[in-house]
Formats: sequence, C-alpha cells, structure tokens
Amino acid sequence: MGRARVVRQPWLLLWPLGSAPARRLRPVPEQPSFLRRAAVRAERTVHSSRMSSHCHTSAVLVVFMALAAGVGAEPLSEKSCDVVGDESTESQMEKALLKKLEPLSQIRFNTTVEIGTTENYAYHFRVCREVNSSLHDFAGLVQMDRQSGKTTVIGRINETQVFNGSDWIMLIYKGGDSYGRHCSGEKRRAVIMISCKRGITASSFSIISEEREKEQDCFYLFEMDSSVACPAEDSHLSTGSILLITFSALVTVYIVGGFLYQRLIVGAKGMEQFPHFAFWQDLGNLVATVSWIDLPQCTLWEKKDGCDFVCRSKPRNVPAAYRGVGDDQLGDESEERDDHLLPM
Repeated sequence: MGRARVVRQPWLLLWPLGSAPARRLRPVPEQPSFLRRAAVRAERTVHSSRMSSHCHTSAVLVVFMALAAGVGAEPLSEKSCDVVGDESTESQMEKALLKKLEPLSQIRFNTTVEIGTTENYAYHFRVCREVNSSLHDFAGLVQMDRQSGKTTVIGRINETQVFNGSDWIMLIYKGGDSYGRHCSGEKRRAVIMISCKRGITASSFSIISEEREKEQDCFYLFEMDSSVACPAEDSHLSTGSILLITFSALVTVYIVGGFLYQRLIVGAKGMEQFPHFAFWQDLGNLVATVSWIDLPQCTLWEKKDGCDFVCRSKPRNVPAAYRGVGDDQLGDESEERDDHLLPM
C-alpha cells in the first residue's frame, strides 16, 4: 500500500480569522481569570468616572440656579419722596424736613369715610413710601371705593412738597389721577397736616374735607398727630439752677472729703469725723443764742421749738463749775476789826 498523501489547501490559511470557518478551525484560547477581573474593574472605573462627571456638572448647575434665584428674590429698595423740581434746585430745608419724617415711613395709615349711602371710601396713606410697591406707580395716598372696589390715586411721592411751622409740618403729594367733571379735569392733590403731639409717634390720621368745587387748585385735606412735628425742647438751665448745682457739688465734696481726711489721716472717731465739727458746733450755739435774744415777738414755745432747739448742741443754761459759800459757814467776826482804818 502506498502512503496517503496529505493535500494542503493554502486558501484555508488566508481565510479571515474572525469568520466562522476560521473560528471553527482555530478556536480562541480562553483568557486567564485575573485578566478578566482586571477588565471588569477597568470597565467599572470608566463607568463610575462618567457618572461622577455627570453628577459634578449637575451639582454646578444646581448651585448656579440657586444663586440666580437668590439674587432675584432680594427685595428692592422702596422709593422715597422726590421734591418737585430738579435735584439741583431742591432746598436744604425740604431735605431736612423729609429726613425728620423718616421715622413715619414704616407705618401704614388708614381711615374711612361714609357720606350717606352713595359714598363710602377708604384712604390708605404712607409717608414718603408707595402704598403698594409692587405696582411701581409712586402712589403715596390712595382712595378706594368700598362699594365698587375702584382705586384712585390722590397723590404721588415723586411730586412732593413739604414745609413747616413752629409746631406743624405740611406734606403735599401732587400728580394724582385726574378729576373727571370737577376742577377742570386737573390732577388730584393730597395735603396732609401733621400736628405736634409729644410722646406719640403717630396717631389720629383722618380726612377733614375734599375741596373740589373750584375751577382749579382742588385738594384733599388730611390731618394727623405726631411727635416728629414738635420743636426741640430747650434744655438750657437757668442761672439759679446752675448755682444750686454748683453749691450742692461743693458741699458734697466738702463733707465726703473732710470725712475721709478726719477718719483716715487724723484718726477721728464718732462725730469728730465730721469736718470742722467744733466750728459748726460753736456756730450753732451762736445762732441759737442770737435768735433767743433778737426775736422778742416770738413766744417762748416758738423760740424753744425753733433754732434754739435745732442749732444748740448743749444746754443753754450751763450750771456753774463751782459752788458758793453759805452764811452759816462764815464764823463770827469782830465788829471792831476795821476800827483801825478810821482816822483818829
């Protein structure tokens, strides 16, 4: 028998490795386990890094959105009174009065008025602030019809006038809504009379009248009480008060300083600690004696109950420090003891 001949087909060697015949002919060997674990870890690391980058971007967006919301939520500063005319022509007196009214700017004032059955209005007022700041209409005093709900602006804070007297301040808002059939259709105006009342920040806001029967210069008149309209109280002391305060201070220094000197330096005790105690004691006795002698019109009780009782530091009738000699203690004397003195 002859040997079998093996025929090698070169086209099998050129077949793509990824094709099915190649896979059948040349199976891919299985990877080791440590390589598979490393590949899984690498894939997880890539996935987690992608997720962390997405989370970081989302967090940054959330922070920016919060900042934008915070900036948008910041309250805008409220508008204040603007005096009529250019800023360069505004007087310093008006600016000083507006600053004086600043404590009333945070208070809202309301009042109502009812005229018969046809007119029932509510008035809302603020000092140099808008009644409703969300409308941005500069309305400082507003009238509201309580039956129909219609709102009318009486005066605006961007057209303000202010002046004062000894114990009052007049605040005027111009530029309100136009009249219809009254006052030649001019714009409404509010006049607020602020009177002095000490001890009260603000009270008694009310409407006095509405002048609308004229051809022009119509106005609404209001009044209220406030301590901001009061003049500054004079704190000057009179000459007598100054002298009295000075005298009291000197007496206090004299007594306290003398007491400390007598006690700490001299070492006195009791009443001797009082400065110049002996001098004041003698002065009191002297005053008591003079008042006893020079006041004959006073009764004995008045003298005794007056300065003699208060000023004298020891009894008026001091007993003698010696004793007299009685007649019974004298011996018999000769009647001729002086005869030798007579002339012969």
